[in-house]
Amino acid sequence: MSSRFNPFRRFQAKMADDKTPQSEETQFNQTADHVTGELPQEPNAPEIGEVEATDGDAQATGSGADAELSALKDKYLRLAAEFENYKRRTTKERADLFKTANQELMVALLPVLDDFDRARHHTKDTEDANAVRESIDIISNKLQKTLSQKGLAPMEAKGGSFDPELHEAITQIPAPSEDLKGKIVDEIEKGYYLGDKVIRHAKVVLGQ
Repeated sequence: MSSRFNPFRRFQAKMADDKTPQSEETQFNQTADHVTGELPQEPNAPEIGEVEATDGDAQATGSGADAELSALKDKYLRLAAEFENYKRRTTKERADLFKTANQELMVALLPVLDDFDRARHHTKDTEDANAVRESIDIISNKLQKTLSQKGLAPMEAKGGSFDPELHEAITQIPAPSEDLKGKIVDEIEKGYYLGDKVIRHAKVVLGQ
């Protein structure tokens, strides 16, 4: 066969080179490129069913909060209504107490009024001043006893030290004696306690 250039043989050699197996490094690079194009799967990624369950729990939590809020609101409204009823009841009880207290005092004073009527009737035609004076003394003592039973007590101011919490100084005069200097010389209007409370200050004259 001739030794001249043969195009057919060159074509066969080209085909043989194309069929040469690829190296392991080349195959690894191709595999890595293929894998790189895929998204990795997270091992703890929740499934669709688990996501739906989480949404259901949130809805259940919201419903529970709404129910608790409604219960608290109902409790608040009940307490407000009970407190309003309590205020009305105590106001009425206080008014009734004042009425009852006044009624008690008025009933206690009625016998004194009866004594005044009897004294006026029996002394209207008399000229005996002693009889009139005696009637007044009897009624006065009875009135003081009745008021004392209700808690009224007179102050004893004359001759004592001046106390602005108890006394009201009207004027000052020269003291009749050394021991009355700065003391209460006279009492113009008597002061009174009701229990431990001062209900009227004594009007007094001070010695200087």
